[in-house]
Amino acid sequence: MALTERTLINTILHECHDNVAAGHLSENRTLEKVKTCSWWPNWKKDVSEYCQTCDRCKKANRATGTKSGMMIQIQEPKSPWEIVHMDWVTALPQGGDRSYNACLVLVDR
Repeated sequence: MALTERTLINTILHECHDNVAAGHLSENRTLEKVKTCSWWPNWKKDVSEYCQTCDRCKKANRATGTKSGMMIQIQEPKSPWEIVHMDWVTALPQGGDRSYNACLVLVDR
C-alpha cells in the first residue's frame, strides 16, 4: 500500500506510536510496527522524526541534569536504628477518616 497523503501518514504514525495500545514504543519498535502495516517513500525518515519529536517521549526520557557520582562502598550499620532516613510523600489522593494526603516514610538501614 503506497501512501502519499500526509494526513494518512500522520494517522498511521499516531496509531503505531501514540495510541494507548502502542505505548510510545522506541523508534526501532515503531519502525517494526509501521513496516507490518504500510509503506510510503521515506517512511523510515518520517518514523524517526515523529519519534524524536514526540513531546511525551522527550519528557519521559530526558536526563534529569544531575550527574551520578562514583560508586563508593558505604559502611554497614552496627546496630538497628543507627542510620535512619525519613522523608514525606506528599500530594497523595485524600483518604481515611481525616482526609490524609501525605505519608511519612522511615527507613532503618
